[in-house]
Amino acid sequence: MNRIWAVGPANWLRLTGLLATCCIWLALPTTAHAQEVRFERVAEGVYAHIGDLGGRTTANQGLNANIGLVVTPGGAVLIDSGATARGAQRIHEAVRKLTSQPLKWVINTGGQDHRWLGNGYFKAQGAQLIAHAKGEPDLRNRGNDHVDALRAALGEGMDGTLPTLPDRWITGTDERLDLGGVTFEFRHRGGAHTPGDMLVWLPQSRVLFSGDVVYVDRLLGVIPVSQTKPWLATFAEIERLAPARIVPGHGRVTDLATAQADTRDYLMALRTHMKKAVDDGQDISAAAKAFNARPWMRLMNAADLMPGNASRTYLELERE
Repeated sequence: MNRIWAVGPANWLRLTGLLATCCIWLALPTTAHAQEVRFERVAEGVYAHIGDLGGRTTANQGLNANIGLVVTPGGAVLIDSGATARGAQRIHEAVRKLTSQPLKWVINTGGQDHRWLGNGYFKAQGAQLIAHAKGEPDLRNRGNDHVDALRAALGEGMDGTLPTLPDRWITGTDERLDLGGVTFEFRHRGGAHTPGDMLVWLPQSRVLFSGDVVYVDRLLGVIPVSQTKPWLATFAEIERLAPARIVPGHGRVTDLATAQADTRDYLMALRTHMKKAVDDGQDISAAAKAFNARPWMRLMNAADLMPGNASRTYLELERE
């Protein structure tokens, strides 16, 4: 379902910010050479593919994000399914290089295209698709828009890709599933980058798959469906868990201190600044320009994403 906004000043900022963000990643150069999907060991039976830090391209099949794999005696579990059917097939080929175990579950950690648009391929292979119920409206609202935007960037690389919703919904704030003696715990604190963003915690190995709750090496994006307040509440849950290793949504496998510096500290500074600007009646444009972004300009995409992040955080705080 496409949304239609009345073109008042605040909504115009939302719309132009979304279009600007889309243009950034759709305009990046593409190449015909397919990039390899390769899973690296994080812990015993736990692996991660570290996606490109740049944009969605024909080479990466839209997969500029990290995905996970957990191999258990009862079957394999994929964490996020990629952005296209062709990309999902390449992910599956990479899984088969590591294990002969069948893929039992595919967990979608959030509502961005590269978290779930590969679902259709894996459903056809017999995997059960799992996501948080709070993300269902977002998946339904934006699925076709994701496909259209990616087709503009990937062309025929999108052939065969259809938005396919999960068939098992996590409904609570804390839920647990077990497969082959391995425990998977799901934590949802109201969403973050997207409404359905949830943490996947493996207590036995103390590895956390954060999805788009954590970005390192590149700046996070506050998009129109993001909510920074629950985002920080979700991050607080990460701090409570104190994982040994974090597989972020974007960037290298990391530790808690780096995640705090690249994600938490930025969100806290942005909210603090914009809260004061709203309380003082400062204009949104002036507030965005006055934000001290220097500590995070070292991160990839910072210059491009800072203005939209600031504007959308200001608008969110106006509503609180």
